[in-house]
Formats: sequence, structure tokens, C-alpha cells
Amino acid sequence: MKLLTKTTVYFLIAMIPLLAASGFLLFNQFTKAINYRVDKELIYEEIQWLQYLEATTGNGSNFILRSPDLLIYPVNEASENYPQIIDVYGTKAKENIQIPYRQLSHVVPVNGNMYQIVIRKSQEQKAALLTNITWVMIFVFAGLLFAAMIFNWFISKKIWQPFKTSLYKIKNIELQKLKSIHFDVSNIQEFSQLNTSLNSMTNKIHQDYESIKEFTENAAHEMQTPLAVAQTKMELLLQDENLKENQTEAIMQASTALSRLSKLNQSLLLLAKIENHQYEAKEDLSLGDVTKKYLNLFEEIIKDKQLKIELDFTEEFMVKLHPFLADSLISNLTGNAIKYNYIGGKIRIKINNKRFCISNTSTLKQIDDEQLFKRFKTSGSQDTSNGLGLAIVKKIIDINDLQIHYKYESDFHNFCIYKV
Repeated sequence: MKLLTKTTVYFLIAMIPLLAASGFLLFNQFTKAINYRVDKELIYEEIQWLQYLEATTGNGSNFILRSPDLLIYPVNEASENYPQIIDVYGTKAKENIQIPYRQLSHVVPVNGNMYQIVIRKSQEQKAALLTNITWVMIFVFAGLLFAAMIFNWFISKKIWQPFKTSLYKIKNIELQKLKSIHFDVSNIQEFSQLNTSLNSMTNKIHQDYESIKEFTENAAHEMQTPLAVAQTKMELLLQDENLKENQTEAIMQASTALSRLSKLNQSLLLLAKIENHQYEAKEDLSLGDVTKKYLNLFEEIIKDKQLKIELDFTEEFMVKLHPFLADSLISNLTGNAIKYNYIGGKIRIKINNKRFCISNTSTLKQIDDEQLFKRFKTSGSQDTSNGLGLAIVKKIIDINDLQIHYKYESDFHNFCIYKV
């Protein structure tokens, strides 16, 4: 759930009960105010009738008056100090429906006689008025709630805009472009502190990245020369006819190790160059043509291992890729398909305009997905590779907006490249 949505939900949870309680209190206060006014009118009317009774019954006669809203008649009851005012329901004349009344009931002495006075006032208009007021309050409160939500949404969106801007920059950040990333100062203290910390962090990361990149490039270049010299010296030693068999074997093992170290150095240098975007793609090229080139280059090895090649080139798979990276990509995939295959095995290559797939049989079982493209992960204890082949493939794929998927099915290791 988004932060803005969550704050809006909490706002509603707080506001709805608050508005409901406010409406209830207003309704009660309004009802009390109306009842107070009606009660005053009833008492005033009672006073008027008492004055009329005293004048009318002054000669000792009795007075009786009966109507739907007024009852005055003599009773044999004790007088009451205060009138009793309550809400009652009565039948409306000719319509036979129940309507509310506000009723005053009082036993009072008049010229030595006790009279029961009952005065009722219809509350029908009050009920209609309260209904109208209730609806008005509902609409007003709903409007206020909606307006408050809209206002809160716009305010929150504006307030959180600096955070969203910073988040967008973080999501799209690239190591090579860290130097150009800058998080602006905000007029909100918390966001300003966050952006200041992010600027400091990105500057430190960029400095570390530049240092590591420079070290990797320098180390790779500097190592290449002494490795080549050592390899040459080893080859010269092997030409000495006076060497004993055990000396020759030791020199050959050292030469093999040097050769492997040289390849490892070249692979690390290639990875560094790829990560530094030193190979810029300028035009589209066909992976099918590159594949055919490397199948011709590996033709002798394919014949020696008696491998069966099945080609299915229905359409061209065109990608925008630097030629050197295309060679590295295909040579690694094709080389692995040949290297880890067994004698008499198969290699299937299928190409169309949407994907490039290379599959091969192998003596090895399914590769663990978590270890598949990690550096220095070799395929077995007898393997003499540097463990960077698939890591180079994955880096080329990622840098050039492609996707690669691995699947082990029917004794075939399948690698498929897709366009994003």
C-alpha cells in the first residue's frame, strides 16, 4: 500500500467517527433548542388560560373545554407545583396517522377548584424540519469529508514530491553515472537531511568505484606483460634437450598455470571494460552470422568430438551490439556447448527474430540457478576454466538490454537470449 493511500485511510478512520459524533451532538443540541422554545410557548399558553379560567369561574361556575390540542376540566386531585412536559403521540384528525406532540400536563387550583390543564402542540413540523436538517448535515459533512480528503491528497502529494524525486533517482541510478546524480535541497527539513545524506553516500560510492575501476584496469594491464614474459621463458626452457622428464613435466604444469592466469587476467580486463561501457554499440548485427563464423572456427574440435550440429535459422536475430562483445558472447556460449559435451553429443542452435537459443548435451547435470552466472564458479573439480565465461555472457546481456534464460530439459542444457 502506498504511503499516501495509507495516510488517507488513517485520515478516514479518524474523521468518520469524529464527524458522526459531531453530527450527533449538533442534532441533540438542535432538538433541545426546539424543545426549549416549544416548552416556553406551552407555559406561556398555560398562563394565558389560567388567567382566562380565573375570570370565567369567578362567579363559582365550572369550566370544561375539550379539543384535540387542549383539555381543561375540573378534577379531584392534589395540585402540582410544576407542569409536566413530555413527548407523546396522537392520531391526526381525518387522516388516522400517528404524529408526535409536545404535551404539557398540570393540575392547578382556580378559585378554590382543581383543574387539569392539558395543552398539546404538534411536532409534525419539527419532525419534518429535523429530517431536512439531518439530510443537510449529512450532505454538508460528506462534502466537508470529501473536500478534506481531496485537500489532504493534494497537500500530501506536493509535500512528498521531493521524496518521490529522490526515490526515482535512486531506482534509476547507475554506477557509471553516479557523478552526475545530485539530490536537491528541500524546504522540508527531513527530506533535506535525507538528500544531503544521499549526496554524501553517492559521492563516496563513486569515489570507491573509480578507485576500484582504476586499480582493476591498471592491475590487468601491468600483469599482462610479466605473464607474457614468463610464458615465453617457459617455452624456451621446454626446448632445452638436457631437461629431465620430471623437470619437463614441472615446467609444463607451470606453463599451463601461467596460461590459465593469463586468460583469467584477460577475462577480468574484459569484464572491467564492459562494466565501464567502453564498448559502445553503434549498429545492428546478426547473431546468426557470428554463430556461423565460430562454428567454422571450432570445426576441427567439433569433428574430433564427433558432435552433431542441428541448425534452425528461420529468421535473423538482429541486436544492437558491439562486434567484439558479440564475438565474446557467441564464443563463450558455443565454446561451452562444445567443451562440456561428450563424444557423439548434440548441439542445437535455433534462431528467429525474437530469440537466439543454443542447446547441448553434456556429461554435467543441471546447473544451480543461484550459481549459474556467478564469477569463479566452475563446472567441476576437473575443470580448468577460469569460471568467468558465463559471468561475461551475463554482463554483456545486462549492459545491452537483453535477457538470457537457462533451462535443463531432456538431457539438454538450453540457453536462450531474448530482446527486452
